Amino acid sequence: MASIADFTVTTNSGEPLDLAEKQGKVLLVVNTASKCGFTPQYEGLEELHRKYSDRSFEVLGFPCNQFGSQEPGDAEEIAQFCKLNYDVSFPLMAKVDVNGDDASPLFDWMKREAKGLMGSKSIKWNFTKFLIDREGRVVERYGPQDKPESIAKDIEKLL
Repeated sequence: MASIADFTVTTNSGEPLDLAEKQGKVLLVVNTASKCGFTPQYEGLEELHRKYSDRSFEVLGFPCNQFGSQEPGDAEEIAQFCKLNYDVSFPLMAKVDVNGDDASPLFDWMKREAKGLMGSKSIKWNFTKFLIDREGRVVERYGPQDKPESIAKDIEKLL
C-alpha cells in the first residue's frame, strides 16, 4: 500500500521535497488558486496551520491553474499574493495539474484513495482538500465548499 511518503513534490522555490520528511505529521493537502471564489479559504487554512502546527500538523498548498485559469501567476507572484493577502506561512508547492495526463502523481494517488462525490475520481474545482494521517494514508476528501474550520474536528481526532 502506498503512502504519501512515496512521493516527491517540488516546492514553490523549485526545490524537491521528499514527502517522507512529513511522515508522522497530520497533513491537509489542498489545491489552491488566487483568483477563485474559494480563495478566502486561505485564511481558514492558515488558521488551522497555526492552531495545530505545534502538534505536528501542516497544510500543504498546491497552486493549480486548471479551473477557470484562476491561478495564472508564476511561483513568486503566487507566494507574494498569499503572504500579502492572507499571511500564509504554510508551505506552498510549485503549480501542478490535478487532473488529466499531466496530473501530479501525488494527486492521482490521493484521488484513488478517496473518491469524490458519487464515486468520482477527478477533482471538480479549486480548494479540494485531502486529510492525511500520521502514517501517510488518505483519511478523508473534502470538497471546495467544505470550509477549513469545519475540518478541525477531523484533524483533532488524528492528533
